[in-house]
Amino acid sequence: MELKLKRPICFFDLETTGVNITNDRVVEISILKVFPNGNKESRTWLVNPERLIPKETTALHGIDDEKVANEPTFKQLAHRIHDMIKDSDLAGYNSNKFDIPMLAEEFLRADIDFDFTKRLAVDVQNIFHKMEQRTLSAAYRFYCGKTLEDAHTAEADTLATYEILKAQLDRYPDELENDIAQLSSFSNRFRAADFAGFITLNDEDEEVFSFGKYRGKKVEDVFEQDPGYYGWMQKAEFPLYTKKVLTAIKLRKLQG
Repeated sequence: MELKLKRPICFFDLETTGVNITNDRVVEISILKVFPNGNKESRTWLVNPERLIPKETTALHGIDDEKVANEPTFKQLAHRIHDMIKDSDLAGYNSNKFDIPMLAEEFLRADIDFDFTKRLAVDVQNIFHKMEQRTLSAAYRFYCGKTLEDAHTAEADTLATYEILKAQLDRYPDELENDIAQLSSFSNRFRAADFAGFITLNDEDEEVFSFGKYRGKKVEDVFEQDPGYYGWMQKAEFPLYTKKVLTAIKLRKLQG
């Protein structure tokens, strides 16, 4: 089943130096842009992370220091990547938990303030886990009847994710509506204000902390009762996007 789109959607996958959103960096990004008329555009870039790639990570995706030594940095590619996705919704495999937060961090480090809140996000892994509980390779085999060659390369994973979502629409016509807004809602396990999940939204759409001693407490209330908590979070190793959201909440409180 082909996707019914009101605007373009970009399926994307990142290969990185590791899984720490704050400290690790992108080494490869692949984007498949699907337009409402069915046309497609794809790009894949190797990225110099400006740091050593751990051997155990290279063993997963096959990208080592030598392979990216002469490639552009993310900052050098950032405007080209932004131009490709700026008018699109986003989709990926485990993208809500990892790829989108990581991309947000890389954009902020490149001084590009991309407003992810204006984009719908479809996480194909979450749909899969709600329906079948499997990995990407198993999902590809289950839904598409194919073996995923070159797993853990950004381009192969991106194309597989696109095919899986279309197959999921065919398999679950009663549960899944061919509508990006519905798919976005269905594939979100929790509503995060900062993507990384340190700040979530309660039933009244108010930002609350999801961790630590203030778990479940409204961010605005915490900042009022414990003003130093904002400063501590800004200095600690939280994602840049989380810090950006906290600053917006603090400014909103001061202005309101």
